[in-house]
Parts: sequence; C-alpha cells; structure tokens
Amino acid sequence: MSVAPHNVWGVTTTVPYTLPDAARPAPGPAADEGLARRLKALACTAPLHDLDARKANLAGEYSVYAMAEIALAAIDLVTLNMDFDTGADHDQIVTRLLPRVAAQAPSRTPAEHERVARWVLENLVNVGSADRGFRAVYGTFGPDGEYVRRDYDFKLIEEVPGPGGGVYLRTTDEAVNVLVGALDTDVTSAQIAAEVKLEVLISRGRLADAQLAAEQARYRTVQYAETLRRTLEATRRNVRAVDWLRRVPDLIAEALDHVADRYRHENAILTNIRKARDEAEEPEHKRRAAELVDIVKDCIRRHTQLQSRLLEAGPLFRAEQDRQAFAAPPARAGLDLYGQLLAPLLPLPLEQASRVTDAYFASGAGLRTPAAVRVADLVELLLTPPVEREHLGAEMPEPDLVATPDDSRFSEEQLEAALSLLDLPPDAPRRLSGLLAEARRLDPDLPYLVALLSVHAASPPVGTAHRQGEPHLLFAVDDGTELDDPEFGGADLIVGTARLRQGAEQ
Repeated sequence: MSVAPHNVWGVTTTVPYTLPDAARPAPGPAADEGLARRLKALACTAPLHDLDARKANLAGEYSVYAMAEIALAAIDLVTLNMDFDTGADHDQIVTRLLPRVAAQAPSRTPAEHERVARWVLENLVNVGSADRGFRAVYGTFGPDGEYVRRDYDFKLIEEVPGPGGGVYLRTTDEAVNVLVGALDTDVTSAQIAAEVKLEVLISRGRLADAQLAAEQARYRTVQYAETLRRTLEATRRNVRAVDWLRRVPDLIAEALDHVADRYRHENAILTNIRKARDEAEEPEHKRRAAELVDIVKDCIRRHTQLQSRLLEAGPLFRAEQDRQAFAAPPARAGLDLYGQLLAPLLPLPLEQASRVTDAYFASGAGLRTPAAVRVADLVELLLTPPVEREHLGAEMPEPDLVATPDDSRFSEEQLEAALSLLDLPPDAPRRLSGLLAEARRLDPDLPYLVALLSVHAASPPVGTAHRQGEPHLLFAVDDGTELDDPEFGGADLIVGTARLRQGAEQ
C-alpha cells in the first residue's frame, strides 16, 4: 500500500493505492544484477565529478579548469607508465600532466598549473581518508524481496611500495574500467573483442577509431597483468590463501594461450598498420598510423613481459611453498597474560604479587626518554620560572553521558538457557539435532544460539582453556552424519564435554 498525491480544485490530497504485480520490483539478486553493475559503474565516476564540484573550495579562481578531464588524463598516464613490478613515479606523472593543465588556462602561472595537477592526483589517491579509498552506497533486493543497502568500496589510484624503497602509483581495476567504459568484464573476452574490432577498423581505413580500440586493448592487457601480480603477491604472503591446485594453474595455462594468440594477432595487425602508414597520402592518416604502430608495439612488449612472469609463476610457488612450510618456528612463544600472569597472581597476597608485577612492567614498558637530553635543555628547564596553577586545577567540564543501546540479539536469560543445555556430563555426549529440538521447545530463537555455540566448539582452544584453569571444555566432532533439521543444514555434530584436569589429579 502506497500514498500518491492527488490535486482536486487546487487542493492537494493523498490517495492510497496498491502497486499492481507487474509494477513491483522483481525480487532476488538475479533480477537486480544489471542494475547493481550500472550503479557500481556510476559510483566509479563519482570521484571525478566531485572534483569539479569541490574546485570552488580552493583558494583562488579555478573554475576555468575541467578537473574531471584532468583526472581522466592522470588515470591514463598512471596506467600506461606503470610496470609489472613497479608503478608510476608521482613526480613524473605530475610533469606529464602539466601540458594538459596549461592548455586549459595558458594565461595562468606554471606554479598554479602544478598545484592543480597535484591536487587532482592527490584526490584520485584520496589522501585525506584513512584507508585512501572511496565508498558508495547502493540498494538491491534480497531473496525475500526486501530492499537492502550495500556498501561498495573501491579505489582509483593507490600508492604501493617499490623494490627500491620508494612509493609508486598504480591504477586499480575500477580505474581501468572507467577508461574502457565497462565494469567487471572478463579480461580475455574483452581483449579478443577489442583486437578483432581493431583489425576490422584498420582494414576499413578508420584509423581514428582504430587508435581508440588499440588503446582499449592495451588497458585490458594492463588489467590482465594486474590480476597475475596480485596472485603472486598473495602467494608470497601466504601460499594457503591462493588456490594453486586448480584456479591458478588454469589461470596460467589460459593466460599463456592468450598471450600466444594475441602475439600472433598483434604482429599481423602491426603489418597491416605499417602498410596503411606507407600507402597513406594524407598527413593525418600517416600520423594516426604511426601512433598505432607505437601502441601495438607497446602491447607486444607488455605481452612479452607478461609471458615471462607467467613462466616464473610455477618456480615462485614452489620456492615460496618450501620457504613457508619449512620456516623455523619463532624462538620465543607469546605470553598469555591471563593464564600465565593474572590467574596465578590473583590468589597471592599483595606483597608477593607486587614483586612480580613490578618486574614484569619494568621489562615490558621499555625505555623512557629523559625530559632533558642536552645540558642546554637542562639549564633552560631549571631557569624557567614555575607557572602558577590553581590549587584545585582547572574546572572539569560535566560529561554528557549517553546510555549505550543494547543491540545484542540474545538476552542473558537465553544465554543461560543455552549454556544449561550444553552443560553435558563428560560420559554422555549428544547429537546437535536433539539439542536443537529441545531448544526449540523452550524458545523459538534459542536454536540459533545453541547452533552458534556448537559450531564454535568444533575447534576448541584446548591450550588456552588449560592455562586459564578451566575444569571442562565443550567440544564438537563431525562423524559424517547429515543434520536433519527444518532450519539448519550441514553436519549433525556430536557435542560433548571433556574434563581437562583429570590427568593432573591422577
């Protein structure tokens, strides 16, 4: 039921009406996937439009500059100047961006041109934010037809450390998609389509359109290399985080086939471009053809570099696997403050406990820098007259206390009921299905809490519980039995209680 405005004799009233079934949005993520893609694509361009909206905040008259145009040029320069291992140099991008900025306002000073270029580049990096990223909020319909707001976090240009210790710039997939005009497009299919389009345009003599298609093909090549680079970086951090059993070998095999096909294709395109350049009579066609030759040569160079990295991926994985699997364990284990320090000290008298805490905090607090390091500082500190202070100090402001809302889903009574259900004798474990059925008879929401505690007990922290002096520990074991429950699926766990101090007492 909705309310619509209705104007009768100049008086606006509201008339309730019901949307017909055909006018209601289709529920489910599949019906909203196309809309979500378009909303994400629109969000990627929002930071560029925001630059033109915020240029009025700069100290000076900057309305003559088209900030979104400069931002697109900056993304283009970073994409084409970054390498597989390193990114683009910040100062170099600013220098190459200055001619475009100066062309928009030739009468302004070079210092102002450089300030505009650096301001645009820093805003694309989003220097002012904590994570240096952008966030957009869009809405979709869930499986039950309910409208759900979701956050979309993305970056356009990010700063990455270089091999020599410097900081470089790299464009993200979202930035490349802004240039190419697509979002979440399959890299291989987009690359093939762009090169087929390039070949057709060259054969028809449309060199201006062919140059645009060649630049798009080069952007897709950069994006393909970025996918491999992130996979190798994740492998260097943690081999187990990357699927080297199926996904990455398939990716490498497909990428090698892709590089071989594109290399043959681009060499044929290069031959046709050179022929068009040599046979062209108009100077504009010759210039376009010469630029196309440089672009396709750069594509071939990037594919050659990508092929060498693909061939090194297998040895890199084996080397990282050996390094991470056979690395020496840490020389010193971490300290459990509760089990090793707090729990043994609480029963002791204050005199005995203070000696332990004094020794611990004296070693754990570290060194303290003296207030006066130099003799001149000490003399100045001694000769400075003391500042008069009030006897009771400055007046403290009255704090404005606000009660924190209790947003927990389960109450204390429900937690006690769930723990009482899971308080099982050590020699009488039970199935999760029986516990869920019994909890459902007590409270409709109680089975969710019982299931959560049981799943958490599938990997119990035995060592921590033993150090903290816990007498019993809840555990759950999967024996392959499927769970038969109207609300939950998965394994029908065997839930029981283990006694931890039995061995110590005997």
